[in-house]
Amino acid sequence: MELLVIIWSSVGLKVAQLLLSLSILILLHEFGHYITARWFKCRVDKFYLFFDPWFSIVKKKIGDTVYGIGWLPLGGYCKIAGMVDESMDKDQIKLPPQPHEFRSKPAWQRLIILLGGVTVNVLLAFVIYAMILFVWGEKKTLNSSLQNGVWVTDSLMHEIGLRNGDKIVTINDKEEKYFEDIPKGILFGGGSTIKVDRNGKDTIINIPLAIIGKLVEKKRSKVPLLLPRVPAVVGEFDKKDTSNARKGGLLYWDKILKVDSFPVRFLDDMTAYNDQHKNSTVLYTIERNGTEITLPVVVDQDGRTGMPFLKDKQYDSLRAYKLQIRKFGFLESFPAGVNRTFASLSDYIDQFKLIFKPSTGAYKGMGGFKSMGSIFAGDGWDWESFWRITAFFSIVLAFMNLLPIPALDGGHVLFTLGEMITGRKPNEKFLEYAQIVGMVLLLALMLYANGNDWIGWGKGK
Repeated sequence: MELLVIIWSSVGLKVAQLLLSLSILILLHEFGHYITARWFKCRVDKFYLFFDPWFSIVKKKIGDTVYGIGWLPLGGYCKIAGMVDESMDKDQIKLPPQPHEFRSKPAWQRLIILLGGVTVNVLLAFVIYAMILFVWGEKKTLNSSLQNGVWVTDSLMHEIGLRNGDKIVTINDKEEKYFEDIPKGILFGGGSTIKVDRNGKDTIINIPLAIIGKLVEKKRSKVPLLLPRVPAVVGEFDKKDTSNARKGGLLYWDKILKVDSFPVRFLDDMTAYNDQHKNSTVLYTIERNGTEITLPVVVDQDGRTGMPFLKDKQYDSLRAYKLQIRKFGFLESFPAGVNRTFASLSDYIDQFKLIFKPSTGAYKGMGGFKSMGSIFAGDGWDWESFWRITAFFSIVLAFMNLLPIPALDGGHVLFTLGEMITGRKPNEKFLEYAQIVGMVLLLALMLYANGNDWIGWGKGK
C-alpha cells in the first residue's frame, strides 16, 4: 500500500506540473491573439483556457467577451469575430462583414493578430530563460576535466560500443567542450563517429543511423545516456530517508571499498554488482574516518539500495570533474536568455527534422501528454526544472503553431501572406474546408503521438 501511495503521489505531482505549465502557455498564447485583436478593434467573442464541448467549468461574460475554463485540457482558444477557426461558426461567416470582424481588417493587421500567440510564446521563453539564469545561474561540466571518463548508464550506449571509463574526445570530428552537450551530439550524429580515449589509446566508435530512432523512443525513460564516472562515496541522506542503505548503517561520506569480495572504485562498479544480486543482502566494506567497517545492506528487486549520490560541487572537490559555474546579473541575464531561447529552438528544429528521415526511425518516438508529463520531477517540486521545461514547451508551442497546416496559426499565416502577395483573398468556403482538413490532420497526429505513449508504456519504456 505504501508503494502505491508513493507511485500515485509521484504521478499526481507530474500531472499537476504539466497542467500548470500548459495552463500558463495556453493562456499567454491566446492572450497574444486577444490583445492584438483588441488593438485593431476586433470583437473577441470567447476567451477560454481548455476546450468546453457541451459545458464549461467556469464562464463569465464581460462586455462582448465570454471568459471561461473548459473541462478538456487539450488546448484553449480565442474566438475572434469573423474568423474561420476551430469553432467552425458558419452562420457568422454567411452574414455581411462587419467593421468589428477579423475578415474586415487589412491583411497586415490580420497577420499581426495571427502571429500574436507565437510572438508571446517566444517572448515568454526568453523571459523565463533570462530569469532562470539570473536566479540559478548556469552550471556546466568541462568535458576535458572528466578524470575517470564516462559512466555508460544506457544500454544503447553500450550497444554502440561505449564503455565505462571512455573519455570522449570528439563527435563527428568536433570537440564537445561541455559534457552536457554530448548526448545531443550523439543524437544528431547518427551515421557518424565518436572518438574516445580508452586506456590511453584512441578508439573510433561508429554511430549507427538506426540508433537515432531508438534514442528518441528512449526519451520516455529518465535514465541518462551517460554520466561522469565518479568515486563510490555515499551522499547525504534526507532526514526522512528510509532506504536500505541507511538502514544498513551507511553514513554521509563513507567510501565504499568492496561489495562482498568484489573491489569497488567507482559507483558503476557497485551498481553493476548490485544488479546481479537483486533481492539479497550484500556486505559493504567501507572506509570511515580511516577505519574499515563491514556492513550488511539489502539490495531490492530493482538492484538498488537507495544510496544517495554526492552533489556536483562535492564531486568537483574530489576532482572527479571540473564545474564551470557562472552567475548572471539582472541586465546581463536578458541577452543570455535570448541566446538560450534561440539555441533551444535550433535544437528542437534539428530534432524535428529527424522525424522526416524514415531511416532514423525517429517518428516512432513521437510522444503525447504522457511523455510530456514524464519529463517533470516526480519526487518533489523543483522550480528550476519546472521553469526550464515550461520555457522549452513554450518554444515547441511557438514552432508547432507556425507549421503551415490549416487549423494552426501557420496555416492562416500562409493564406494571409498569399493574399498580401497576390492581392486576392482566399474564398471563405475554401478556408472552411482547409480548416476541416487541418483539424483532421492534427487529430490524427495527436492520436498517433498519444498512442505511441501507451504502446511504449506497455513495453515498459
